Amino acid sequence: MKHNLPYISLAQLPTPFYRLDNISAELKRNIYIKRDDMTGVSLGGNKVRKLEYLLADAKEKGCDIVMTTGGAQSNHAMLTAACCRRLGIEPILVLKKRGVMGRKGNLLLEALMGVDVRFVDTDSYDDVYVEMDRIADELRAAGHQPYLVPVGGSVPLGTLGYVDCAEEVFGQAKAAGVKIDRVICTAGSGGTVAGMLLGTMLYGDGASVTGIAVCDDPFEEITAELVTESAKLLDKDISLTPEQVDIRRYYGAGYAQPSEEGLEAVQMMARKEGIMLDPVYTGKTFAGLIDLCRKGEIKENETVLFLHSGGAASLFAIDPEAVVK
Repeated sequence: MKHNLPYISLAQLPTPFYRLDNISAELKRNIYIKRDDMTGVSLGGNKVRKLEYLLADAKEKGCDIVMTTGGAQSNHAMLTAACCRRLGIEPILVLKKRGVMGRKGNLLLEALMGVDVRFVDTDSYDDVYVEMDRIADELRAAGHQPYLVPVGGSVPLGTLGYVDCAEEVFGQAKAAGVKIDRVICTAGSGGTVAGMLLGTMLYGDGASVTGIAVCDDPFEEITAELVTESAKLLDKDISLTPEQVDIRRYYGAGYAQPSEEGLEAVQMMARKEGIMLDPVYTGKTFAGLIDLCRKGEIKENETVLFLHSGGAASLFAIDPEAVVK
């Protein structure tokens, strides 16, 4: 993708793209996977592509500390810290005191990296951002220059990472003689599905994008706004309305609460393909793909791309008896 925006290479690219032969036979559909769980920093995951833009922006602005937020087991927060360690920037994570605590999952990885992790006892990101602003003021008074990354890195600049991913995977598909009809990806904070949607509009040869929501945020509105604003960064005259965004909701009892269907999907992928999904994001997303196939909304003649956005660390943060029954 040609642009003059700040960018720094962090991921090991291109990530693999191939057909899931056993899953395809099980679902009687043509299912391919994009392995963005293999981006090469820490345990991998989709946030690395977003951080290639956001941390480049931080460095260009002379920032020496990067702050971000998420839940206690946030993949985005962990990968932000890992990428900062690689670049020699100090990370500070200001996380919601919600979900699995203690040295499990992503919190264990952050402890291994020696990251400054702080918790806010709240259900509202508004409260978290107030605390981040307070810490940032303290840091500036001490002579530092902090850079604040919103939850998920889902801002127009970060969204460009998945425009890049779309260009990459459609190029891989073309080289393999494959025409992708539909992309299935997670909608967790909105940036990945927005980037894939914009990238598919630019490079996808008529493919559609279906986002699988893993929480109750208004992703139609969030995605449409991110697509429109990200297109402006690329000098593209593209805008969407919420009605043009295809979001399906498979979050079960709520965000970060494993669902029965999601755990069945995690087991199916592990047992059919030897690939690990997670119970918060990709497990529920793959469960959505399975359900759309079984209901016939994904037709037998469709070629579907499943975007694996990472997150396996959270498998080690929940009760193992809940994962394997």
